[in-house]
Amino acid sequence: MGIVAGLDSSPDFTRIVVCDADSGAVIKQGYAPHPLETAEGGGRLADVDPQAWLLSLGEAAGGGLLEGVQAIGVSAQQNALVPLDSQGNTVRAAMPGGDRRTQASAADLVDRFGGREAWAQAVGCVPQAAHPVTKLRWLAKHEPEAAQRIAGVMQAHDWLVWQLLGRPSRRTTDRGGASGTGYWSAASGAYRPDLVGLALGHQALLPEVLGPGDAAGTTPEGLIISAGTGETMAAAFGLGVQEGDAVVSLGASGSVMAVHHEALVDASGTITSLADATGMHLPVVHTLNAVRALRGTADMLGLSGIEELSDLAMKSTPGSHGLVLLPYLEGEKTPNLPHAAGTLSGLRRESMKPEHLARAAFEGMLCGLADAMDVLRGRGVAVRRVFLLGAAAELPAVQAAAPMLFGTQVVVPQPADYAALGAARQAAWALSGQLPQWQGAAAQVLEPGEEFAVGQAVRQQFTAVREQTHPGAFDSVGA
Repeated sequence: MGIVAGLDSSPDFTRIVVCDADSGAVIKQGYAPHPLETAEGGGRLADVDPQAWLLSLGEAAGGGLLEGVQAIGVSAQQNALVPLDSQGNTVRAAMPGGDRRTQASAADLVDRFGGREAWAQAVGCVPQAAHPVTKLRWLAKHEPEAAQRIAGVMQAHDWLVWQLLGRPSRRTTDRGGASGTGYWSAASGAYRPDLVGLALGHQALLPEVLGPGDAAGTTPEGLIISAGTGETMAAAFGLGVQEGDAVVSLGASGSVMAVHHEALVDASGTITSLADATGMHLPVVHTLNAVRALRGTADMLGLSGIEELSDLAMKSTPGSHGLVLLPYLEGEKTPNLPHAAGTLSGLRRESMKPEHLARAAFEGMLCGLADAMDVLRGRGVAVRRVFLLGAAAELPAVQAAAPMLFGTQVVVPQPADYAALGAARQAAWALSGQLPQWQGAAAQVLEPGEEFAVGQAVRQQFTAVREQTHPGAFDSVGA
């Protein structure tokens, strides 16, 4: 069929993979860091000139990397807002996806539209600091002159696709990217311009939402550019997840997302209703405490890092001799306990050993994520297989405990540029008109086996302590 490329523009770098369009086999790769400016004192500036993304793209594609390529897919950091004037030029620098300045603006929007349930019903999510709708509100309040000049808004992958096509009059996005804006509903498949007006104070041109497999356009040289999507959706597509699969991400905080056939409206706002890159849906539940609980425990025990903590935990046994750690060190989002602290329960003379605390940290982290997974299961989401992502997924203590605590098969994919691979797969779809059946990610597969019952007992121990410490915390979650 041909050769395709996938481009992933993350917050810090651009990766490009060139693949065989039929099999998905990687032929060659490119990489370049973003030429980001730094603030006084050496910290990175919050705002980013989008031209930095183009410069990085050009460097990553150097040396003839894209010769012979027939279609390109673009993945980029989610929620980065690019505000444009009436001529299509940037009004100001882009606000990156992880911008935390806008937290107060998120709370302001929730109040202005009638609360969390009203937002969840309207667009499937409650405004958070990262959402583009929240960034528009921040601009209206803190940079009113710039806000007045905004005639159109795009996200990072929208803007890059538009640039690759030569800035045509038609501006596009995809379902995945649109579902994370806070002004497009995955349930209805439509924008809510009233929410743009509520946030910005006036209307702005929004990109046309393309369907899965659609092309955004063709360059004058005949190169097809697919719709593009956000990094989360691209990584899911690159991994090859499908209905019945969940993806658990182990970062400082954690998340559980699953492929589902319909959008989920959650009045509590615990479930964020995203769309994927294939026409399905990606309901997501977040936890605030994942690997940060491991790092905190390692520090408490005087260890050099979480690898040493894992080795120590392997000297204990399931259940940690009755020791239970509720890992709510930064408060918690699932369940909604913003002012909570962590709790260590079950201290007895025989349990007061470093290896039991180490094991309790891993079990507490994974039980918290299992709680998040149960929110999705409670809404009818099937979870028959769990993909475990993040560097901590390689730790022996995680791999020993995860299958029994999640109660299902656990897949630990080999490290790869899954977002770039997902973008390349989307490009192959746009090129051929058919969903490419590429081979799934190479992975290690772990089964709960005979330890399933043991894992459920550990879950019950954790749940009992959680209910005693925070009674009723899950009563309205996921409703």
